[in-house]
Amino acid sequence: MVTNITWHHNLTKEERDTLNGQKGATLWLTGLSASGKSTIACGLERLLLNKGVHSYRLDGDNIRFGLNKDLGFSEKDRAENIRRISEVSKLFADASSISITSFISPYKADRELARKLHEESNLPFVEIHVDVPLSVAEERDPKGLYKKAREGLIKNFTGIDDPYEAPEKPEIYLNTSEFSINECVEAIYEYLVEHKLLSI
Repeated sequence: MVTNITWHHNLTKEERDTLNGQKGATLWLTGLSASGKSTIACGLERLLLNKGVHSYRLDGDNIRFGLNKDLGFSEKDRAENIRRISEVSKLFADASSISITSFISPYKADRELARKLHEESNLPFVEIHVDVPLSVAEERDPKGLYKKAREGLIKNFTGIDDPYEAPEKPEIYLNTSEFSINECVEAIYEYLVEHKLLSI
């Protein structure tokens, strides 16, 4: 436990939002590998930036090249991976930026921790379940990961030998076997507009 530290700030959240001209929020995309999370996140980031909304995408693979390169894929490491991302996305949201996270984040408890961290700081947290049948995800398999998992070459792979605990009440539900990437991106954008998360 770290002691002798004090949280320091000189701006309120409202002041920062006003000075930046927008609100911050975390959009948490969760789903199986090959469900379409990263593709949707990329499209959404481009759309928001084109509309003048400051946003940044935190991708599961990208984060493991740096911040979380010391973590594996055990349940303990997955939990720490999500804890760190939760803290980073919270900082982005506090900085009046739209943080778009794209992580399998298979465990309900880890996603609830991410939500709690944001709620404690009065920061919007939008859980987005990017859903697809396992059979469709395996057919897509752009990285060949499901094939390797089926052959026993990858252990602790979500959907094969590790569970995926689907969100029970996500703010947004997207089934990418029924809707196109563009339709999914538009659905998220419409939610942000409807809930006034893009303006101050």
